Amino acid sequence: MERKVKQVTTRTLAEMKARGEPIAMLTGYDHTFARLLEEAGIDVILVGDSASNVIAGHETTLPITLDQMIYHASAVVRAVKRAMVVVDMPFGSYQGDSRAALKGAIRIMKESGAHAVKLEGGRPILSTVRRLVEAGIPVMGHLGLTPQAIYQFGGYRVRAQEEAEAQRLYEDALSLAEAGIFALVLEKIPAALAQRVTQALSIPTIGIGAGPHCDGQVLVLYDMLGLNKAFSPRFLRRYADLHGIVVEACSRYIRDVKERTFPSMEESY
Repeated sequence: MERKVKQVTTRTLAEMKARGEPIAMLTGYDHTFARLLEEAGIDVILVGDSASNVIAGHETTLPITLDQMIYHASAVVRAVKRAMVVVDMPFGSYQGDSRAALKGAIRIMKESGAHAVKLEGGRPILSTVRRLVEAGIPVMGHLGLTPQAIYQFGGYRVRAQEEAEAQRLYEDALSLAEAGIFALVLEKIPAALAQRVTQALSIPTIGIGAGPHCDGQVLVLYDMLGLNKAFSPRFLRRYADLHGIVVEACSRYIRDVKERTFPSMEESY
């Protein structure tokens, strides 16, 4: 008899924080990698708008569309039974219009089968967060370096190093939690501030470049696997060198084709 897999939910994550069990999250954009993440035992898969960078080759996350996010999310959802799937709402789909945000979030949930959405920002999006939560849509927040605002920031430097910005981030975190988010991503902020926020919130925090005191951690899958050698921030730990492996394998394939050693008669019909 096949053992039933217990789905990771918002309640699961809250319970993990309560008992001090770290939450492991990675990005995923396609069925094959999502299946591997599921097999490895990942808790949460974030269908990130970073697909705009690592899949589509754009300089920023801004160009990716709602339809494209739904496409990627659908592929991921079909691969998993246990992991929670959270989908980034892309730039322009929720800023300034809570009705449009609700419509977009409903599309993500209905068309992809995902379990939650993620929004970047603090006080300006509180009404939108409340509207989504009231509609029964789980919302993950995101503060600190928010890539959709990269042109406003003027670069990818560490955020909230000055006292005033750090206090705004802290207050935004409290406000987002009060508005009903179930978890909060903290990106590229001082570790001490991330610890302060984590201790103040009853919901889990997920760090990326935010130090070791968050309730969980997230990395971009392609970066963690060493597929992108050009990206080397301090917070990135590479767990493999797939760049070298893939290039070497493809080089061998090209050589064998050119030398007519592939396919062999044993590989023919």
